Amino acid sequence: MINQIIQDMNNIKLSIDKAFGFISKESVAAYQPAADAANKALHQGTGKGSDFLGWLNLPSSIDEAHLSDLEATAAILRKQCEVVVVIGIGGSYLGAKATIDALSNSFDWLQTDRKNPVILYAGQNIGEDYLYELQHLLTTKKFGIISISKSGTTTEPALAFRLLKTQLEEQQGKEAARELIVAVTDKARGALRTLAVQEGYKTYVIEDTIGGRYSVLSPVGLLPIAVAGFDIRQLVRGALSMELACGEDVGFTNNPAAQYAAVRNELYKQGKKTEILVNFHPKLHYIAEWWKQLYGESEGKDNKGIFPAAVDFTTDLHSMGQWIQEGERTIFETVISIQESNYTVRVPEDKANLDGLNFLAGKRVDEVNKMAELGTLIAHIDGGVPNLQIELPTLNEYYLGQLFYFFEKACGISGYLLGVNPFDQPGVEAYKKNMFALLEKPGFEKETEELKKRL
Repeated sequence: MINQIIQDMNNIKLSIDKAFGFISKESVAAYQPAADAANKALHQGTGKGSDFLGWLNLPSSIDEAHLSDLEATAAILRKQCEVVVVIGIGGSYLGAKATIDALSNSFDWLQTDRKNPVILYAGQNIGEDYLYELQHLLTTKKFGIISISKSGTTTEPALAFRLLKTQLEEQQGKEAARELIVAVTDKARGALRTLAVQEGYKTYVIEDTIGGRYSVLSPVGLLPIAVAGFDIRQLVRGALSMELACGEDVGFTNNPAAQYAAVRNELYKQGKKTEILVNFHPKLHYIAEWWKQLYGESEGKDNKGIFPAAVDFTTDLHSMGQWIQEGERTIFETVISIQESNYTVRVPEDKANLDGLNFLAGKRVDEVNKMAELGTLIAHIDGGVPNLQIELPTLNEYYLGQLFYFFEKACGISGYLLGVNPFDQPGVEAYKKNMFALLEKPGFEKETEELKKRL
């Protein structure tokens, strides 16, 4: 059945032709041996970070029982909760939020005839006002919690979980609260696993071999997405189709992930140090946030790496557009384009025509947006900005699944081409050590003393 669905669906499309003129076709073609070797190194586990390749064949390893279990848990939370708070930071929430925001009605939070709970987020910051306002809102709501953390001790989500768990138990009673908390955590160890066993929470496992930024197709992403009412089966099917399209035996000329990795590395070699992920669809904002973490944490090390940035067009054409058009020529753009909108809105005729827009009368708003996209592409190329394009036929679960896996696979290949380990993040620990020392956490006495001298 899955294979039949794959055959019946189109794939997202990568276009690299607008990069040529800034780099040559020959220079990109020259990456073929290295890109094919990097792809094989991923599948054979011979490259750096090979202990964290659990995401690589994740779509094809997800079975019916697992999906049914996730759907059953999601159905319980949907039935019992007005609000579900997803607690996590980085990859522990970004994939879910990216998907939910992309697929939800833009004004979903104002709907009064909801079929599914509102999904809110905590543990992604340490904002006292944010947490106060969240807790205040939840005093009048029946809410549930999905707590996502391998260790259970990461400061931001651990702090949020302590606050909200206490509040939920006070509002619902400890027994009832137990049924409204789901833990997504390590299979055997860690504070959250220990607590989940003690309290009897429903749990899902974050495999040791899957890092947070590669976890959107694990329960980390799938459970919240299912709670929000979206089709996780289609998401997984889309990812599976891209897993096959970028597989170990798919050569460079037919492998979109390998080609994307090669082009961006060649642009980087030619001095394009910043990649701007562009969208012309406001629902894609958090797709870009997810992408920034994926590439920033994976490639930004050893004093190397393209800086990942993002803009929402046409909105940011009225703020960042000037810099992109005429600023320092160290950038390139990757545009995510949606071929067909889900709805139709046409521009009406106006007799007075005071705004001068009657030349658009009868046209779809999406046509206006597409011409803004095309006009921007031409202007930016003329201004010295190479452009890549990733086109989705429409915005749905299937194509988002493809997009997630495409970016993940390309990131692994790109990291190997760059010569870094794309699966660790040693630099993330620096701020944590300083924060713990400044808060005088036990065990950091020496660091505390050293920082106080510096300050």
